Amino acid sequence: MKTTTALKIENLVAIDTHVHIESDGGHEVNEAARKYFGATGDVPSGPAIAEYYRSRKIACVVFSVDERLTGRKQIPNDEVAALAAANSDIMIAFASVDPTRGPEAVHEARRLIAAGGIRGFKLHPPIQQFHANDRIAYPFYEVLAEARLPVIFHTGHSGIGTGMPGGGGVRLKYGNPMDIDDVAVDFPDMPIIMAHPSFPWQDEAISICLHKPQVYIDLSGWSPKYFSPTLIQYANTLLKQKVLFGSDFPLITPDRWLADFEKIAIRDDVRPLILKQNAIRLLRLDKAD
Repeated sequence: MKTTTALKIENLVAIDTHVHIESDGGHEVNEAARKYFGATGDVPSGPAIAEYYRSRKIACVVFSVDERLTGRKQIPNDEVAALAAANSDIMIAFASVDPTRGPEAVHEARRLIAAGGIRGFKLHPPIQQFHANDRIAYPFYEVLAEARLPVIFHTGHSGIGTGMPGGGGVRLKYGNPMDIDDVAVDFPDMPIIMAHPSFPWQDEAISICLHKPQVYIDLSGWSPKYFSPTLIQYANTLLKQKVLFGSDFPLITPDRWLADFEKIAIRDDVRPLILKQNAIRLLRLDKAD
C-alpha cells in the first residue's frame, strides 16, 4: 500500500485520530448525544471540518460509521475518501464497514483498500451489534490484516443512546474491550486502536494495550479532566508510546479537549508523543514505499 501523504507533519501541532463526519445533524440520536456531551453550535460539513482543523494546524482522521441500529445515514466511504483527498494537507480517511454483513463486508473492504484512498477502518460494536471476537467478523479482519491497516474499535460506555428510552437500543456489553484481546491474539499484524477511555473497563483496556504490541488507546470521547488516575499513570509510563490524542469531534472539539489536557498531570516529555508522534508512527505518516 502506498503511504505517501501531503501532510507536512513537521508543521502540525497535533493529530486528532477520532473525528466523525455526520449526515443527520438533527437526528434524535445525535441530538441526545449532543445533550449528553454538552456540545453546542451547528454540526459542520466536511469542507468546514477541514478548514476548522487546518486553521489549528491539527491533522484529523475522519470517518462515518456504517450502522443500521439508530437509523442515521452513513456518509458513503467513497465520499469520505474524496473529501480527505481534496484536503490531503490535513485529512486522513478511514472507512467504516459493518463486518456482520459477511461476504458483502469483505468485498467492500477489498474494494476500498484497492482504491487506495483509505488508511484504516472504524468499527463500533455497540451500534453495529456484535462482539468484536465473533467469528462472523474474522473474514473481514483477514482483509485488513493482510493490508496491515489499523482498525479503530469503539470501547466502553456509549454516548450514543445515553438518556434515550432503552438506551436507544444500544447494548453496552458489545463495548467490553476484553473481546478485542481475542482479536489481537488472532490478528497480530493488524494494528488496533481501542477508542476512548474504556469506562467501566479501563483497567482491562490498559492490560490489553500493555500486553499486545499492536494495540493502542485513543483518548477520545472524554474530557481529559475525567481521566482516571490509573490511565494517567500508564500514559505517563509504560504506555507513553501507545496512547493517542482523539477528540470525538463534533461531540467534543479539539479546542475543549486540548484546553483540558493542558491541566492534567501528563509529563512534558510525554505530551508530544500523545498529541502527535505516536500517531505518526502508527499511521506510518513518516514513511513512503
